[in-house]
Amino acid sequence: MKDMQNEPDTRQLPIDRVGVKALRYPIQVRDKDHATQSTIATVQLTVDLPHHFKGTHMSRFIEVLGSHGPVVHVDNIRAILEQLTKRLESDCAHLEFEFPFFLEKKAPVTGSAGLLDYTAKFQATLERGKMDFLVQVIVPVTTLCPCSKAISKAGAHNQRGDVTLAIRFRKPMWIEDMIRLVEDSASSELYSLLKRPDEKAVTERAYENPVFVEDLVRNVAVKCEADSNITWYRIEAENFESIHNHNAYALIEKH
Repeated sequence: MKDMQNEPDTRQLPIDRVGVKALRYPIQVRDKDHATQSTIATVQLTVDLPHHFKGTHMSRFIEVLGSHGPVVHVDNIRAILEQLTKRLESDCAHLEFEFPFFLEKKAPVTGSAGLLDYTAKFQATLERGKMDFLVQVIVPVTTLCPCSKAISKAGAHNQRGDVTLAIRFRKPMWIEDMIRLVEDSASSELYSLLKRPDEKAVTERAYENPVFVEDLVRNVAVKCEADSNITWYRIEAENFESIHNHNAYALIEKH
């Protein structure tokens, strides 16, 4: 049958990334308490396309992923990238796995347990044998406004926000440790299950520890700088403001 993808292209324009995205696939990731955690990733697989190729073979991306069995493990990532560059005759391959990661958290007073989900992402690139690997986690937190606390006769406005922490490292870092690093930098962490004594404790903790988004990203950055295993980081904080119709935002990146 005629293979249109292998037809020559005369426009002399290489494509940086071409492939498949929004593919859902079972994966296993490392879990500090249970060795591994099974979850579902939204997958993106891409390669560079030389200028002389009209198109890529989309089916080969799925074949490469499927060759690692019904469940992909994080240890398969380099092999997947190597296969993509070989099967698709490319110099560079990229992979993204975005997935929910669950932690059981106990309420601070009653110890009531519930599951809380976080969004994590693995991003990897293999270019001429050299691999770059980045881990990212989005951590929901509570922040209480220092300005509101300072000027109000009673109370202060607080809000839920997201902190996105992306890192490169010398040796693998637990997702749980990344989450803890962020949660310790906020006014309070979140829980899925709180009884009244827990709610009182969380509210009072936040009130005693007010932070702006600027404080939040700086707090996380200080902890990253103190960890010699972290070689690069990007920290974003976004507060879903409770008394404004806009969000507050801050970003710090290590250059």
